[in-house]
This record gives sequence, C-alpha cells and structure tokens, in this order.
Amino acid sequence: MSAAVTVFVRLDIRLDTPGNCCKLFNDKRDAAWMARRTAWTMPAEWEPHERTWMAWPSGDDDQAHDAWANVANAIVEFEPVTMVVDPKSIRTAERRLDPKVELTFAELNDAWMRDIGPTFVHDADGGVAGVDWVFNGWGGQEWAAWDNDARVAERVLELARVPRIQSPVTNEGGGIHVNGNGTVLVTQTVQLDPGRNPDSTAGDIEAELRRTLGVRDVVWLDRGLTRDYERLGTRGHVDIVASFCNPTTVLVHQQQNPYHPDYDVSIRACDTLRQAGFEVIPVPAPVKVRDDHGWVDYSYINHYVCNGGVIACAFDDPNDLVARDIIAAAYPGRKVIQVDARELFARGGGIHCITQQQPAPKRLTPSGGEQ
Repeated sequence: MSAAVTVFVRLDIRLDTPGNCCKLFNDKRDAAWMARRTAWTMPAEWEPHERTWMAWPSGDDDQAHDAWANVANAIVEFEPVTMVVDPKSIRTAERRLDPKVELTFAELNDAWMRDIGPTFVHDADGGVAGVDWVFNGWGGQEWAAWDNDARVAERVLELARVPRIQSPVTNEGGGIHVNGNGTVLVTQTVQLDPGRNPDSTAGDIEAELRRTLGVRDVVWLDRGLTRDYERLGTRGHVDIVASFCNPTTVLVHQQQNPYHPDYDVSIRACDTLRQAGFEVIPVPAPVKVRDDHGWVDYSYINHYVCNGGVIACAFDDPNDLVARDIIAAAYPGRKVIQVDARELFARGGGIHCITQQQPAPKRLTPSGGEQ
C-alpha cells in the first residue's frame, strides 16, 4: 500500500476560470505521476469495499452509543469496520462494539463519518485516494463545533495510507450521491449554501465535483426534507432524499401523506430525476409523520450498501417491511439487515450518515480495463 501523500489545490485559483480547476501541485511526486493520477473517479457504493469507517459518539449518551454500535456490529458481519474513537471514550466503545470492529483514536466533536470523513475515489491506475472537503459544521451552524472534526478526514487518510486530495469546496459526503457512471446527485441548498460556499456559483461547484469525483453530469435537486432545515439538520443533504441503486435507477423518498410538507418535496425530486433520464423507484416513507418536535424526516433512503449486504433503517413502523422488500429487490443478491434508526434520526441523521466506505483498489489489465 502506498504511503500517504497530499495533493493540493491552489486556493487562490478560481474554479470558474477555464482550465484552472485542473491546475494542481504536489510536493512529493513528480509531474509524470500527477499527469497519470489526476483522473479521479468516485465508484458507486455497491462496488467492492476494503472497509467501512465510522466515528464513535463522545460523551455519556448511552442511546447514541447503542445506536452506533448496532450499525457497526451489523456491518462487521459483511466487511471490516474501523471505528475512530475519541481517547476519552475508549471504554464505552469497547463495551458495546463487536471485538471484530477495529478501534483507532482521534479527538472528535461529533460522530457523522459520512460528513467529517474523506470521500474515497479511484485514480486512473485503480488505486485509492480520498477527497478532503472543507468541513465547517454544516454551514457554520450555531449548535455545531468542528475544530476536531475538520481534521478527521486527513487523519483517516493517513491511517488508510492513501493520497489526500484537498478541495477548497465546503461539502460533506451526505451532500453527494454518485452512480459510478458519470452522474452525481446534489441539492442547491447544500452546495450553494451561503454558510458553506458563499462566493461559488453552480458552475464552480460542478467544476470541482468533476475534478474530484470524475463525474460528467450533476443533477441538482432543489432541496432536502423539511426536518433537515431545523436544529441539528444539514440544510438539505441529498442522501436522505434519493440514492442510486444501479447506474440508471434511483430510489426516492416518497412521502404519501399530503399534509406532510415533504409530500411536495418528494414529487419534485421524482420529477427532476425522471427529467434527467433516470428510472425512479419510490420508497414509501414510514406511516408515522410527527413526533414531539414536529414533522419527522424518517427515511428508508438513508441505507448503507456493504459487501454482500445492505444495512437499512427501521422505525418500528408498518412500512418497514414494505421498504425492506423494495430495497432487497433493488440490490439483488445482497442480504438486507434492518437496524432501528430512530435514535440516529433524533440526533440529525441516519445509517448512511454515520458510515463511509473505502473502496477496494481496482485491478486493471495492461490495456486499462478492469479485470
């Protein structure tokens, strides 16, 4: 496995200037290496993984510890799991996690590895690298702290011993979803959030997504689910609204209750994706629509695909089995395990939000094709 190396983007170069999005420098490898390696592409989540990365909730929140442990212990039956743990929380993690879960240590503010961790990609030779986005607490929200979490992606890449691709864009892994075939889904309210990228245009964001993820097409949904704009929300992550299950098909959150504000959000998302040329499979939302705090954003879309399995959300709801069957049909040959996600959603996310896949390296033939 190659030693860690950082690939930087010139922060003084505007991405809306033609050609500037590809002006990179690297302080440890020569120009020939860079010319070969700058064709990064993010593989689809269903492609083979080397492991899953997670982060352990700090503090004494027993319900959070149980919720995170249940997800990690389910995934480790399918593939290796590495849990980043704050040194102050070692004992609580060891008590709850399956011994097969590997522990490593770093200071943490929160535990949403999809957002604070790197986005792993392949290089032109099939090797693995990771994009380190700017992280600022989901747009600098008043309840968030991120002095430690902003350094987690770099730490994970050091531990994984893969190159670091530094991006000037403020983004999180929950704000993107790719099909591995040239398309990424995003929302306007995340990527163009004044708290994240106040000086960026849609063209700037698209240029950086093409550079770092190797995509050709960017499909913009207008927004996320309603609860995601309240306290502890992300202002509209796409991975709770829509997710690819194959290169041409998207699973989409379908709120069936016309009184719920997400009823219209679901319709618009389906329309946008169909207009973009994709097959849409609606996944009914749970029957429950409200809790003590208002409209819920419970969603089966926020599942995680691992080697041979899918870890899916459950809510003790009549639609749990309906969603399980739809997800099983969408990912043939994989075992679907449902895990109660209510305590995750109570804290602002779901199963996909607390996991991050590290893809396995691709084996290429001498002609450049996959073996």
